[in-house]
Amino acid sequence: MATANDQDRQPAERRRPSGDPGAGTDLHSFAVALRRMNGEINRLVHAFAGDHGLHATDVQALAAILDSEEPMTPKRLREHLGLTSGAVTACVDRLERAGHIRRVRESADRRVVHLYYAADARSAARTYFRPLAEATEAARARFTEDELVVVVRFLTAMNEELGTTAPHGR
Repeated sequence: MATANDQDRQPAERRRPSGDPGAGTDLHSFAVALRRMNGEINRLVHAFAGDHGLHATDVQALAAILDSEEPMTPKRLREHLGLTSGAVTACVDRLERAGHIRRVRESADRRVVHLYYAADARSAARTYFRPLAEATEAARARFTEDELVVVVRFLTAMNEELGTTAPHGR
């Protein structure tokens, strides 16, 4: 993780003050910006979790269910979140009791359970996270379409890299 001390080791031409619109492109600048964005998103996620009687992990599970390109299963959710089977079962139980998700047994094989975001809960989440969507749209408006293509490409590459990175010590 890059720290303030790392900035001293960065080439001067790649460093700029953090408020400068042409902020540096060195690792430290990226680390600071990504940590700050992560912190702001976490602030919203924790507030949503608290307001809905959930854990932050529950909100991560909801996002995984929402973003999944195929029906989410408890096993895939466990792998995605890096939790034990028991922890995922407790998470899914909380989400179902709170009305955020529904479990649907696969008709061909009753052992297969798919997890779906409940329509009413999806609407409530959209309302709650509308300020995040509005902030995203305001930020997007400050860039050209070509710049946004690069931003999305970078974020996609970051997610791919992070998806193959195991936490230290595992």
